[in-house]
Amino acid sequence: MFTGLIEEKGTITAVKDLGDSVRLTVRGPLVVSDAQHGDSIAVSGVCLTVMEQDTDSFAADVMKESLDKTSLGDLRVGDEVNLERATRAGARLGGHIVQGHVDGTGRILDRTPSEHWEVVRIALPPDLAKYLVAKGSVTVDGTSLTVVEVVDADEPWFSVSLIPTTLAETTLGTKGPGDRVNLEVDILAKYVERLLGARAEGHVA
Repeated sequence: MFTGLIEEKGTITAVKDLGDSVRLTVRGPLVVSDAQHGDSIAVSGVCLTVMEQDTDSFAADVMKESLDKTSLGDLRVGDEVNLERATRAGARLGGHIVQGHVDGTGRILDRTPSEHWEVVRIALPPDLAKYLVAKGSVTVDGTSLTVVEVVDADEPWFSVSLIPTTLAETTLGTKGPGDRVNLEVDILAKYVERLLGARAEGHVA
């Protein structure tokens, strides 16, 4: 489990095509400082398993399912990614419950800067829009954010406000219109939907 609080920006140093998968090598001195083989690290919101590591980098394999459903297949050497180690039991939950299981990708529509923050609008798949609510939580490229507005339309979108820390310390500070981002909706919303659906069908008392 993760919290959506990015620990550092990493850099892709190698992309190796393995046929039905890709091995990414990521430089991230902080997240590998205590990493071991088999540990989980979220790379721009996608939970990956450490296969190899040294003093400042780690390698992880990305399966076809993840390549198809996330933006990791777009990565090239030199690209920056958001990194977070799995949270420890008993640690503070500063963001929200993040699984590292991306539900789909969105595209940045536009950015509106102001004096102290930036409002970013993101288009999302219609089947994910129902899980978002104003003042609720959403994970964008691994970053826990609060939804400002949700618009249900033929082409739904939502907006988030990025504070200076988020702009400076995550990749969301440099992404522009048209860029793809990984989205994970709040798992609690999906559990509620499942329970209400079961009750409507008479499976839950």
